[in-house]
Amino acid sequence: MDIQRRRLDAHWHALYPSSAPIEAHEHFAMDNRGLAYGDGFFTTMAVQAGLIGWADYHRQRVQQHAAALSLQVATDALWQAIKAQAEQMGEGMLKLIITRAPQHARGYGVTPDAQGGAWQAWLKSMPHTLAHEGYQHLPNGQRVLKQAPCAAVCLRAQLACLPAPLAGLKSLNCLDNVLACAELERIKATDSRIGEALVSDVSGQWVEGSASNVFYQLQHHDAEQAEQWYTPPLTQSGVAGVMRQVIIDGYAKSAQPISMRALHDDDLPNLRALFFCNAVKGIIPISALHLRGGDVLGLASAAL
Repeated sequence: MDIQRRRLDAHWHALYPSSAPIEAHEHFAMDNRGLAYGDGFFTTMAVQAGLIGWADYHRQRVQQHAAALSLQVATDALWQAIKAQAEQMGEGMLKLIITRAPQHARGYGVTPDAQGGAWQAWLKSMPHTLAHEGYQHLPNGQRVLKQAPCAAVCLRAQLACLPAPLAGLKSLNCLDNVLACAELERIKATDSRIGEALVSDVSGQWVEGSASNVFYQLQHHDAEQAEQWYTPPLTQSGVAGVMRQVIIDGYAKSAQPISMRALHDDDLPNLRALFFCNAVKGIIPISALHLRGGDVLGLASAAL
């Protein structure tokens, strides 16, 4: 199957099979299920020198998310169209949004035939220079972008807990993330030192950043144990990010693989080091964490 790219405006393209009628992709339809129900998912990719960063991971995300939502996405052909757009852009970000096609069934309904798995896709091109301070090398030799250290804050906004297979998906149902990011922006407006935020879910566990995943170390009398990196398991909330998996894989064959461990309130005063990560910014080291009660916890600049 061939995938066509049709420019919608200066930034957006519609991606669709060459066999589909062109007029069906000339405009964003108001009955789009992503708009009506959040019935879809997205992934945001960094592009450097015309290449998609961690392309295999993003491609795998598209396959896994499509399977979770029973969408029959032509991944191979779609990916060729995305790579072609990356080559044209050179450097910046690409955002891919995939939704279920409009259904004949009423309301939330999904038809039990091929139409139920039909999909629509949009690709946003955002050319710009990717800001970073340098690079970080993982134990397996992979090199990832690294940002300058900043402070973080513990938010009061919380994330929803979801059933499988929705937990971990980068779905279009992001209102809890929207509220968390809005709270962070209000804080950043009065304190320029704050660059990210730690967010809990409604069960009380600290899960991830406002738009990132989190890794942490704990104080320990044993020096080797103090060097152990942990990340929350994301079994009921949060997004299993591409960079999170890159880092987990980067440590998989090292002397200290990343350990899945929930992060609780009682752990926060015992934090030794903390960093956030995502596929566009790479690693974001945290120098201090502002707790909900007002205390500020200084953190070590532990190397990965």
